Amino acid sequence: MSEKRKSVIITFKAKEKRSDKGADKVDIVRSVLPKGMQTYFFDATSLASGASVPAMDEDLIAYDVNQYESPIVTARLTKAEIEELSKNGNVAEVEEDQACYAIGSQFGHLQFENQPSILAETVPAGVVQIKAPQGWPSSQGEGIRVAVVDTGIDYNHSDLKANYRGGVSFVAGASTPMDDHGHGTHCAGTVAAAINGAGVVGVAPSAYLYAVKVLNSSGSGSYSQIISGIDWCIQNGMRVVSMSLGGSGGSTALQNICNTAWSKGLLVVAAAGNTGASVGYPAKYKNVIAVSAIDSANALASFSSRGPEVDICAPGVNVLSTTRGGAYGTMSGTSMACPHVAGAAAAVWGAHRFASNEQIWNLLAYYVDNLGAPGWDASFGYGRVNVDRAALALTPAPVIAKKGI
Repeated sequence: MSEKRKSVIITFKAKEKRSDKGADKVDIVRSVLPKGMQTYFFDATSLASGASVPAMDEDLIAYDVNQYESPIVTARLTKAEIEELSKNGNVAEVEEDQACYAIGSQFGHLQFENQPSILAETVPAGVVQIKAPQGWPSSQGEGIRVAVVDTGIDYNHSDLKANYRGGVSFVAGASTPMDDHGHGTHCAGTVAAAINGAGVVGVAPSAYLYAVKVLNSSGSGSYSQIISGIDWCIQNGMRVVSMSLGGSGGSTALQNICNTAWSKGLLVVAAAGNTGASVGYPAKYKNVIAVSAIDSANALASFSSRGPEVDICAPGVNVLSTTRGGAYGTMSGTSMACPHVAGAAAAVWGAHRFASNEQIWNLLAYYVDNLGAPGWDASFGYGRVNVDRAALALTPAPVIAKKGI
C-alpha cells in the first residue's frame, strides 16, 4: 500500500537567497516526486476567465504562485518527500495545509420569507445603516474591480449579471465559478447588486464583480486554495478582495500572500469570525482589514469575534441579499459584515480614483461612526463604516494604524 499524501504549502526563499538561483521552484518540487508521476501545477495565468481546475485525482493537483515576494508552491506529498524537500537549501518552510470555511450561518438556515417583491426594488437595511445611498451621488463604485473569494457567484442572477465580469474556480471539478452553495452569491449581492428596478441593491451598485471560487458546495476549502485565489486577484488587477471565510490556525504562506496583495495595491477585507472570541485567519493579519458584525441597533453581535486585530465593523445580523437560483434570503455572520466593507471600499475608491489602497483604508477608518469607547476598541474597531462621509471627503484622511499581527 502506497504512503498517504497530504497537502502542504512550500514557501521558497527569495531567488537571490537560494543556494541554486537557476532552479525553478516547480522543478524542485518535481524532483522529490516519483518518476512518472503526472502532477499538474496550475497557476493564476493558466486558467482562463470562467475556467476551473479540472476534475482529477487530488494527489495530482498542485498550485504555483508566481509572486516575487511570495514564491509558493502547494502540492500533495508523502512524509518522506516532505522531509527531503525540507532539507533543500532553496526552501524556506514547508507547512501543512489547513482547512477553511465560509463564515456565516449555514446555507440550510437561509430565510426565504423575506424576499423582496420583484415589483419593488429594496435597499437592504444594512446598506442604509452604513449610509451608502447618501454616497451614491458621489460614487457607486463604477468600474472598481471587487473579487469575492468564496463559494462562487450565481452570475445569472438578475441582480448580479449586469456587474459580473468573470472569475475562476480553484475547486477541482467545478467547471465554472458558478456558486453551488449560496454563500458567495449572498456576499456578492451586498457588495454590488445592481440598481435595476427590482430585487435588492448593493453597497456599490456599479462595481465590477469577479467570482474567485475557493470553497466547495459544502462551504469548505483550504489555505492553499485561498493563496491561489489571492494570487489570481493580484495577477488580474483586482482592487478590492472580499473574503468571508477563514480558519483557526496561522500560516506563514497565507500571511505572505496577503502582505504581497497589500504591497501590490489591493485592499484585502476579511470576516473576523463567528466564534464570539478571538479573530480568525486571515482577518488576524495586519494587512487584512478585519470586520466584526453589529446588529440593526449597533450592538456587537453575540457571535462576532472580537479582539486586538479588529479594524472596523458593519451590519451582519439578518442581512438581506441575493442567493443562488435567482432568489433572495437573509443570513447572519461576520461573513455578511465583510462585504459591506468591501462594497464601501469600492464606492469610496470610485470617488477617489487616484488614491492608493492605504489612502482608501485611511478614509474608511477615519470617517466612521464611532460606536464604542472614543477611538479604537476591540469590539467595533475604529467604528461602523460610513460610505457617505468617506466618499465625500474633500481632503486625505490622516494615517490610521491597521490592527493585526
